[in-house]
Amino acid sequence: MPHSGRHFLQIPGPTNTPLPVLAAIARPTIDHRGPEFQALAQSILADIGSVFGAAGPVVIYPASGTGAWEAALVNTLSPGDRVLMFETGWFATLWDRLARKLGLEPEFLEGDWRGGVEADRLEARLRADAGHEIRAVAVVHNETSTGVTSDIAAVRAAIDAANHPALLLVDTISSLGSVEFQHDEWGVDVTVAGSQKGLMLPPGLSFNAVSEKARAAAKSARLPRAFWEWEEILAANENGFFPYTPATNMLQGLRVALDMLAREGMDAVFARHKRAAAATRAAVAHWGLETQCRVDAEHSPSLTAVRLPEGHSADALRAEILERSNMSLGNGLGKLADKVFRIGHLGDFNDIAVTGVIAGVEAGLAARDIPHKPGGVEAALRSLAGNG
Repeated sequence: MPHSGRHFLQIPGPTNTPLPVLAAIARPTIDHRGPEFQALAQSILADIGSVFGAAGPVVIYPASGTGAWEAALVNTLSPGDRVLMFETGWFATLWDRLARKLGLEPEFLEGDWRGGVEADRLEARLRADAGHEIRAVAVVHNETSTGVTSDIAAVRAAIDAANHPALLLVDTISSLGSVEFQHDEWGVDVTVAGSQKGLMLPPGLSFNAVSEKARAAAKSARLPRAFWEWEEILAANENGFFPYTPATNMLQGLRVALDMLAREGMDAVFARHKRAAAATRAAVAHWGLETQCRVDAEHSPSLTAVRLPEGHSADALRAEILERSNMSLGNGLGKLADKVFRIGHLGDFNDIAVTGVIAGVEAGLAARDIPHKPGGVEAALRSLAGNG
């Protein structure tokens, strides 16, 4: 049936696109070889690194995050190279599958989808690699399927402690612009990101922030690459252009999104996401339900994955909430299908939006007769009041 009022898009991405960003995207398309575009591109390329914590180049593609995954691998590696990866959830699994399709040889350290990357296990495996056959470590910073954030600084420390030369590749698709991340400070070689989450844009842009070590590795990497080639793009970027037709209107929106993040300040952005996550977890705990993440220090600031009791369908609950409250929640992925639902609290939102989401979920729990303790909204409000 038709719904009145706004639709609550509370999946963990794509996120709500702010009206100023939509308005910028809707402006007339400009000449991607003209001076107006040149000025736009130069301003974006000058500012985009601040979101990554990167002083070096950021390559921008008209692609999804999956494209940026592929770009990170094909620019740095050769056929048959070994890549050490960690099974934190569905998206780590997909990156592993993509690497195999490209002719790489990933070693996928098993995880239980309840916690983040275990740096001590990575260190032990790298220490055992005396011949340095492992060419890269590729991990997911914020696992969108489970609501778990890994400690990337600890991963870098593990690589250094093992005195291993492997490149560090990090997926920040659901964390960039929402969760603190420091490309340079944490010694990341390639950071992968997408436009449709913390950057508050529709899907369509993806990014590789690149270290000097990664650019050096690209000189001898032998995986085929053409569209994804960093150096051709960076050479064109020096004059404010791209070697292909770029996503001009999306870049117009990106300029506005970067301005919005800068006005709020990244520390304030990160605090807002942490506050929303804490309030959401307070409601979940009050209901008597369990989060998929079971390590307190690893709870994601950008989404919360909630487990339902045995015998209850998460998909049926999501359908109930969509029909009753016009609110979309994330589904369970992979081995978590129909077992969890995911609440996105990232991008363009405020405290009152968080409480509205909690109210909609609680109404759905009651309608589906899922055992819970009423009062999640009040628990969330108490959390927000204590984290102002």
